[in-house]
Amino acid sequence: MNLNFPDGIWPVMLTPFTEEGSVDFAKLEELIEWYQANGSAGLFAVCQSSEMFFLSQDERAAVAKFVKEHARIPVIASGHISDGMDEQTEELNRIAASGVDALILISNRLAAPEEGDAVFLERLERLMERLPPDLPLGVYECPYPYKRLLSPAVVRYMAGSGRFHFIKDTSCDMDNIREKLEITKGSGLKLYNANTATLLESLRAGASGYSGVMANFHPRLYRLLLGHWEAAPREAEVLQELLTMCSLIECRSYPRNAKYMLQLLGLGLTQYTRKPDMPPLSAAERAEVQQLAGLSEAVENRLAEAGW
Repeated sequence: MNLNFPDGIWPVMLTPFTEEGSVDFAKLEELIEWYQANGSAGLFAVCQSSEMFFLSQDERAAVAKFVKEHARIPVIASGHISDGMDEQTEELNRIAASGVDALILISNRLAAPEEGDAVFLERLERLMERLPPDLPLGVYECPYPYKRLLSPAVVRYMAGSGRFHFIKDTSCDMDNIREKLEITKGSGLKLYNANTATLLESLRAGASGYSGVMANFHPRLYRLLLGHWEAAPREAEVLQELLTMCSLIECRSYPRNAKYMLQLLGLGLTQYTRKPDMPPLSAAERAEVQQLAGLSEAVENRLAEAGW
């Protein structure tokens, strides 16, 4: 299978839960429709924002299968959270069997912090041999339990393999991003930036889109940025600056605050999260989300008046 990953927004999907804490598939279907209605190019299911580290293997596979069956756009998924290669092989093949369009490998699962590229690449090759050979692959520099950025040697290997098509970059560093883009040029391996502050500059350097947390708050503004940065460069810079300041809310009780935002936008999901030790939103945190919702609507309306 040769999936042509479209440029654009790839939300890192939330997982809706009932008030009792089980996966709420009815609300998951509603969420899928919301992502699609708001301009998503594809969906990244079973990722850190999906609370994959707190889902059982059966739940991870079921969520991936459900999203693929109900989405009208490409679906990619991860879901390998174990340390051992045998366990990761089982987890990834369960996700592959769900029918998703690509498997996304977590960079920190393949080597410990003190282990170098040689160990990483040896394990990567072993893992690839155990996965369906025709299923496209990607890689996510997941920050938890530790962030392992892809080295130039690893990026070069992935670009040359023909198997990898998607990098979710979390370096938040334009020098790092430029180096990856230079290595992957012409290879079919695309880079999607998870960081708002570097997003516009990364698009100018050749990045293919955005795959980050804030697509769970106001994806249409990201779609507008991606759609107009070339034609309206000065206005895009102003929008970029606004989005960067808004993105600081990522550090405030996420993903509960994102679920509250979606409630304000009319979706029926609860604020329940399995993330440990996360209290209910404070009055100040609720006010922050309410004001973000109002600001996002006002900016969208202003841009519409400007012909965006």
